[in-house]
Amino acid sequence: MAQNIGSNNKTESLFRIADTANRVNFPGSSDEQIVTNGDSYVKTIAKRFFKNKVAVISLAIFIAMILVAVFANQLSPYVRDASVGGFRSAPHGNYFLGTDDIGRDTLTRLIHGTQVSMIVGICSVAIYVVIGTSLGLVSGYFGGIIDAIIMRVTEAFMSFPFFLVILTLVSLLGSGIWVVTIVLGVLSWPPLCRLVRGQVLTLKEQDFVLAAEATGYSTFGIMFVHILPNVISPILVNATFGIATAILTEASLSFLGVGVQPPRPSWGNILSQAQSIRVLTSEPWRWVPAGILIFVAVLSINFIGEGLREAIEGENKG
Repeated sequence: MAQNIGSNNKTESLFRIADTANRVNFPGSSDEQIVTNGDSYVKTIAKRFFKNKVAVISLAIFIAMILVAVFANQLSPYVRDASVGGFRSAPHGNYFLGTDDIGRDTLTRLIHGTQVSMIVGICSVAIYVVIGTSLGLVSGYFGGIIDAIIMRVTEAFMSFPFFLVILTLVSLLGSGIWVVTIVLGVLSWPPLCRLVRGQVLTLKEQDFVLAAEATGYSTFGIMFVHILPNVISPILVNATFGIATAILTEASLSFLGVGVQPPRPSWGNILSQAQSIRVLTSEPWRWVPAGILIFVAVLSINFIGEGLREAIEGENKG
């Protein structure tokens, strides 16, 4: 069901990332050890990442969008839902991107739409990371009947068409930013759960885990203090791609009229104005900026994820 990674190729890349991180921290031989020049693992990854200029620029764009979302009220030239100008006015004067069909400033609505996209993207990913990571740790560490049950539930979730199930649930539960966020978060955890489980199956046989068990560490401590830090890298990359998918999904739902509802603006319901032939052909200021923002946001987040993947694998050519 959950398609937050997007394709089998990306899933395979995440497993390679986890293997690379494992070889950095617990190399089986000198041939497997990744050279870090004496730096810590995190510092090594950061150095590789910041050599990737595209990823760094994308990170700057994403941070700028987050800041716009946080300070939306202060940055907006007008009150969000106020009718401040002529109906369907083209860009002019103080209306840099024109107005919509009831005189609301388009720029103001785009700024508040950024807030919606960032909330849905980040919060839904936070939900599924907690669920997927926890279940993956439990499944991989305990094995047996617990592992079998969790994996069967995971396969059941993944057997349904992701978007159609979300569309149905949002229609039944009601539209709104938090409904969309929770539904996306609750349904998007299975790929991450399988990824974490696979790493835990390997890590629980490592000497440091066996030593922790021998010295009497609690099961909770072993899973979340000793094992979890060693699977953070693939989780982070998975979450990055997940934010992009969540933003696209929210925009799609809002475009279809079952996501975030007017008068609250989102990029999707602003873009839905292009369903009118008149708007599509004669009033591009009402929908082109929203489409550009969706494109830039998703592209920059994917570049960040790709930069992280290459940095962790050590394949960044700079």
